[in-house]
Amino acid sequence: MKAIIPVAGAGTKLRPHTYTQPKALIPLAGKTILSIIVDQLVDAGVNEFIFIIGYLGDKIQDFVREKYPTLTTHFIQQNERLGLGHAVLLSQNIVQDDEVIIVLGDSICEYDVQSVIQSEHSLLCVKRVDDPRDFGVAEINEEGVITKVVEKPQIPKSNMALVGIYRIRETPVLFDCLAINLRDNITSYGEFNLTDAIECMITRGAYIKSYKVLNWFDCGKKESLLESNATLLRKMGQTIAADHQLGNTIIVPPVSIAAGCDISNSIIGPNVAIGECVTIKDSIIKDSIIGAFSDLKDIVLTHSLIGSDTEVRGESRSLNIGDNTEIDLGKR
Repeated sequence: MKAIIPVAGAGTKLRPHTYTQPKALIPLAGKTILSIIVDQLVDAGVNEFIFIIGYLGDKIQDFVREKYPTLTTHFIQQNERLGLGHAVLLSQNIVQDDEVIIVLGDSICEYDVQSVIQSEHSLLCVKRVDDPRDFGVAEINEEGVITKVVEKPQIPKSNMALVGIYRIRETPVLFDCLAINLRDNITSYGEFNLTDAIECMITRGAYIKSYKVLNWFDCGKKESLLESNATLLRKMGQTIAADHQLGNTIIVPPVSIAAGCDISNSIIGPNVAIGECVTIKDSIIKDSIIGAFSDLKDIVLTHSLIGSDTEVRGESRSLNIGDNTEIDLGKR
């Protein structure tokens, strides 16, 4: 069993953060989006990973090699962003005929990973959504078998969205369908989509069942990312690294504070995740994510996403600031 993790996207909806940091490495509830995904799979027994990298791929590679030195890892560069189907096809020589689980690099879900991996059938993980038009959609019969998948249908016949987790047993059929789509230029919305290849598998007789995840945490935009951070903090519990300094500071749980932080004369929480080596003085922060090596002083932040290596001074604002930025919000 091999895991394929596509993380080549540019993460345009989370700019300016993703100009300098891959979306998969944005901090979330004391970890990163990518580490939450990898840890779930490792805990279920997966130890070989294929990462499809592209934009800022060197940062993904450095992070994985430093954090997971004992895993068997492969890194494949997707030089042209032609779509998820094209990204998965690039892994064919490494996968060969092995079974795979494909997890998109921003798909954090609550589900029984072990059951999905050990399934005797191929599975697509799904979740009911109110408006499925922005997702791949699965049509499912009474036995839970997927009869059709469509990418972003304008008139959906189902409200069961594909959440970005695919457990595939028939990998030769998958790669054959991906190659045919690429050869014949079969695209959806200008990209070679994995959804189209899976529909090809179904028409060829592949038996693919649905698996309903318990929760699906949206990491696509600032607002949904902050909401997911709060939910995961409540589920995963508060974590405060032993290596920190807290002076005259009130902590309102749940929060996550990484190692090397120096916080004084402040109120932190609830629902705050703070990266490594952050300095915070004379501030109030709640419902926010603060990137590593940032320096905040005399600031009141709510519902804010602050990038790494950022300096912030001044008064209350709701901010969305990228990495390597210096902001002074003081009154003139």
